[in-house]
Amino acid sequence: MKRPKSPLPPPIIPPSTPQQHSHTSLRRIPKKPRNFLQNPQERPTIKWTPLNAGKSELYLPLTFPTGQTFRWKQTGPLQYTGSIGSNLVSLKQLENDDVGYFFHNEGFASGEAEAALFDFLNMGISLSELWEGFRACDERFCELAEYLEGARVLRQDPLECLIQFVCSSNNNIQRITKMVDFVSSKGRILGSVEGFDFFEFPTLDRLALLTEAELREAGFGYRAKYIVGTVAALQAKPGGGVNWLASLRKLDLQEAIDALCSLPGVGPKVAACVALFSLDQHHAIPVDTHVWRIATRYIIPELAGTHLTPKICNRVADAFVSKYGKYAGWAQTLLFIAELPSQKAVLPSSFCSSEERGSGKLKNEKSQGKINTD
Repeated sequence: MKRPKSPLPPPIIPPSTPQQHSHTSLRRIPKKPRNFLQNPQERPTIKWTPLNAGKSELYLPLTFPTGQTFRWKQTGPLQYTGSIGSNLVSLKQLENDDVGYFFHNEGFASGEAEAALFDFLNMGISLSELWEGFRACDERFCELAEYLEGARVLRQDPLECLIQFVCSSNNNIQRITKMVDFVSSKGRILGSVEGFDFFEFPTLDRLALLTEAELREAGFGYRAKYIVGTVAALQAKPGGGVNWLASLRKLDLQEAIDALCSLPGVGPKVAACVALFSLDQHHAIPVDTHVWRIATRYIIPELAGTHLTPKICNRVADAFVSKYGKYAGWAQTLLFIAELPSQKAVLPSSFCSSEERGSGKLKNEKSQGKINTD
């Protein structure tokens, strides 16, 4: 099994510049500061608490801006900020490769907040142990892992995850983020960091106040009716929609997928994303054209040239599970991240397919900011 002699370090993504968007929670600093987090003179000194997880367990730039969640913002070099329930938290990759965390809320319940953070980061699962198993069964994964360590699968709140991925259908990162920011802004504001306002994700009852007309005006297009319909369907569930979503964690994968697909605007791909990123369905494989290309290049080349029908989607998902086992979704996540233009740009050319090297496809995808939303 060959490994690169001199592996390149994972890419360091420079901090993004906050941009002003209408109808979103992504806003520049208002004229009057909302709280101490916005006023540079009154900013608290951040004392980072170590997570005690090295880069092999969690590397933030390969976890947050790679299509799992659209609610976390880059608020500094190797630093990301977001809400977990009612807690506003920042995470930073420290110089010793550990990750530090800081809760911005005053008077937060330390034990509960930290437990929620560890749960969100799926820290009960050893990424390095999983990857050792993946390396043993796949030479390509073994080589990629040298460059892309620390790409962890998150465990998000199911309602929050579901609404985000209904927004993601046939969409790109920029538009998805704008839509998710708009929905998020209907929740309770938690504070502001580096010009970004952060909100607790709205409750199901608060989401029910959103109208299709309001969402269409905010640029949701046809997705507006699906969000309204999905919220209404969840409200009608016996025992409540939040409890119903949580109960899907106890079902078999196909049962969870079928249940999610009963909601308006949720197809098999969106359902698989929700299952993988929030419902503990670790072998869920969100199949789209990008994942299909990965499979036909490296796992089941005999399917090259076929059309992406439901039957082929099932065969692709089964091939991943057959190769990587009950945590196949985690392996697929790394392989997908390796196909992102931002990561391909720093990988050796040997990792690019011949057709990509010979065409302008990679450059074209960079300019369009595409992700796996087909």
